[in-house]
Amino acid sequence: MNRPLVCVVDDDDAVRLSIGLLIETLGFPVRCYAGAMELLDDDDALERAHCLVLDVRMPGLSGVGLQGRLERIGQRVPIIFVSAYGDVPMVARVMRAGAFDFLQKPFNEQVLLDRVNEAVQVSTQRRREGARWNAVQGRLDGLTTRERDVMDGMVAGRLNKQIAEDLGISIKTVEQHRARVMEKLQVESLAELVRLVIEVRYHTD
Repeated sequence: MNRPLVCVVDDDDAVRLSIGLLIETLGFPVRCYAGAMELLDDDDALERAHCLVLDVRMPGLSGVGLQGRLERIGQRVPIIFVSAYGDVPMVARVMRAGAFDFLQKPFNEQVLLDRVNEAVQVSTQRRREGARWNAVQGRLDGLTTRERDVMDGMVAGRLNKQIAEDLGISIKTVEQHRARVMEKLQVESLAELVRLVIEVRYHTD
């Protein structure tokens, strides 16, 4: 597995290099970009990035603009803004939009390192959860229409006889579908099935 990647976007060459070298002391690979569009053009970085360190004011697409662009394409990577121009409305705006933090230049180096490390941990957890739910969703998608109907009856607490009457099928057929539902979803009890379905519905709402 690739190590978590941290991306730094700042149009100031000296600042960009300094932040990049600092973050490398954490042991993470770092990629640096002079502008937001350079990052957006790097599909591999967008896929692997666990944290972005962004300047707010840059020529072309600003750091705030990049945050909005990433949100629109569904990229939820934690963003740490660094800027010498952090007025209250700006800070409030980016934090409401989901930024992980906003650090004023000149910032304390240890604070930045701590926040990057925390952001990477958050991103890693999100990715694990995402992979888990994708796997669960894949198993749900593998159910036939009839199996899903039977599953819905099971989750609703209906007995086999009641499910059979609801669907116009035999009790034996219901039992066969129940067995396949349990096998496909990799659960061993009705309680586990109910909990899984409730969690999936909560996760996707």
